[in-house]
Amino acid sequence: MIGASKIKQYSNVLEKPLSKGKQEVSLSAFAFLFSELVQYNQTQVDNIAELERRLEDAGYAVGARCLELLCHREKVYHIIVKLCVMFMPFWLSQGNRRETRLLGILSFVHSTVWKVLFGKVADSLEKGTEHEDEYMISEKELLVNRFISIPKDMGTFNCGAFVAGIVRGVLDSAGFPAVVTAHFVPMEGQQRPRTTILIKFAEEVLRREARLG
Repeated sequence: MIGASKIKQYSNVLEKPLSKGKQEVSLSAFAFLFSELVQYNQTQVDNIAELERRLEDAGYAVGARCLELLCHREKVYHIIVKLCVMFMPFWLSQGNRRETRLLGILSFVHSTVWKVLFGKVADSLEKGTEHEDEYMISEKELLVNRFISIPKDMGTFNCGAFVAGIVRGVLDSAGFPAVVTAHFVPMEGQQRPRTTILIKFAEEVLRREARLG
């Protein structure tokens, strides 16, 4: 006699536990999809600045969803109504403490978020030397720029704008609004420049940081 199955049955897809699923995707598939994204948006704009803005907007949506997914996966204390998601700070898994510090959220982006997206931590995280509100995350070979050849007529176009949008989406959804931009920085002895994601936090974030001491 065959015994009854012990596998739990779920009547609703929303009741199913969140699975981590496959951790990697095909690089060639990603490269093709991203190329299509860039080419499509290129047909919708008249200048490079507008193209980078559209890529940043696309990345922003990815970043906001990435934060939400990571919070669920790590079982953090993160209960947010969707309509309020952009106005509530996110909760890390360090006890019941709400993350409100700059270094905490920057470390989260530099390590956890980067590992999920690119399989490694970012090459560096630095504080700006000229402005207190600026921080930089740098990559020698940012994935979205690795196989990109920029035509001369497109000047300094940087596909890193997509990643800048992801970072802004994560920060904004976590309660750390900022202006995030991507820049090429020449490296001595290297043919290709590194990509630096420049993060300029809003004044309200700096005031909160000052209050916390």
